[in-house]
Amino acid sequence: MRGAPITYSAAELAWIEARHEMPRRDLFAAFVATFGRSDVTQANLTALCKRRGWLTGRTGRYEPGQTPQNKGKKMPYHPNSAATRFKKGHRGGVAEKKYKPIGTERVTKYGYLERKVNDDMPLQARWRAVHLIHWEERNGPLPKGYALKCLDGDKLNTDPANWEAIPRALLPRLNGRFGRNYDTAPAELKPTIMTITKLEHRARELRQQERKEDAT
Repeated sequence: MRGAPITYSAAELAWIEARHEMPRRDLFAAFVATFGRSDVTQANLTALCKRRGWLTGRTGRYEPGQTPQNKGKKMPYHPNSAATRFKKGHRGGVAEKKYKPIGTERVTKYGYLERKVNDDMPLQARWRAVHLIHWEERNGPLPKGYALKCLDGDKLNTDPANWEAIPRALLPRLNGRFGRNYDTAPAELKPTIMTITKLEHRARELRQQERKEDAT
């Protein structure tokens, strides 16, 4: 059964309302010291303030410009804390089992050979295509807007001679929905398909250039 309701005098209510923005623990301690109400708990006082809408105004977040209470203070040192800290580069559990050392190679779901080159973040930057590594070693950085195209259809053949830098716009013409199925075409037809596709691409560029010149 619920106990009898707690009543407050008008003076007590006025006193609480005037100080309702105080932290509840401090408000309760001051209230008991002032009025000697041993029958009132901190929970009772908190419930009263909620019913009356006497909130502290605190959101629990640091507002812009507010200084954290522990700013400039060092965390208390405990002699056992050093033994439980993670060391730099430490791996454990699943991360340790899944870790692949730098230099590891793997084949992607698209059939390209990749090599792990670092342990940095983001995760995607840890792996690079081996054919791209070899091609850039011979030719320098791949130009912006270009992609490497496998010439013989064997994506695991990472010889730079087997890869050609072509404009990305050529890719759908070679193997897109309306492309010429370059990858599955017979080896003797691949050079012809590549040449025709390049000519079509160049012709399209010239038409676009002419339209711009006419518009000006």
